[in-house]
Amino acid sequence: MIVEVFDRLVDQAWPATHRVDAGGWILRAADGVTKRANSVLPLGEPEDLEAGVEVAEKFYADRGLPCVFSVGGGATPGLDALLHARGYRVVDPTLVMTASLVPEASGNGVGASREEVDLAEAPSRAWLDTWWSVDGRFGGDGLPTAARILTGVPATYASLGEEAVGRGVVQGEWFGIYSMAVVPHARRKGHGRKVLRALLTHAREQGTQRAYLVVVESNTAARTLYERHGFTVAGRYHYRVR
Repeated sequence: MIVEVFDRLVDQAWPATHRVDAGGWILRAADGVTKRANSVLPLGEPEDLEAGVEVAEKFYADRGLPCVFSVGGGATPGLDALLHARGYRVVDPTLVMTASLVPEASGNGVGASREEVDLAEAPSRAWLDTWWSVDGRFGGDGLPTAARILTGVPATYASLGEEAVGRGVVQGEWFGIYSMAVVPHARRKGHGRKVLRALLTHAREQGTQRAYLVVVESNTAARTLYERHGFTVAGRYHYRVR
């Protein structure tokens, strides 16, 4: 099913540093850096749903981490209701948005030039610092772990000086867009648009047919940018945290 495709694409493009297969559920951990890399991806159907949840809770408790489930369209049936009954709250409802990269869709800006955006196969220290200054909600010494997650699969790193960055991952016919970040003082100047267009142009050059990204539903500014470039909602997921 297409919704499960997105669950797997996101998991592959943002690989946790530690993974355990527990009856089809993937228990992911990365020293607490990012919810995505420290959450359960529950795509299988364990024989005993409650027992599966308890295994996950022990896995994270043993690591001193909260137990978090990423609940998307491909999640195990009945899991969301069970987690609600066990006191898990919903956090960060998120949209999966997609856009066509075929030439006929060039009207959405996909064919725009790269302008002054630089593309690289590895994140520079400046790239990491820019992204972390915007998305480093984990504080402390989490950046090295974040860098290991980012570089866990081949990717392209776009940067507009030290003001805006983004990351793109080729995944077969799909191109995933991640880590879009613009520093506060540089916002509303079109920097995010330039980075996005550069990544989409690169995606077409790599022969991918469709692009996807994930964005927190409440981030209306980012959603508007993506919609202007032809992205529409194709799926949703949220986290359950206790």
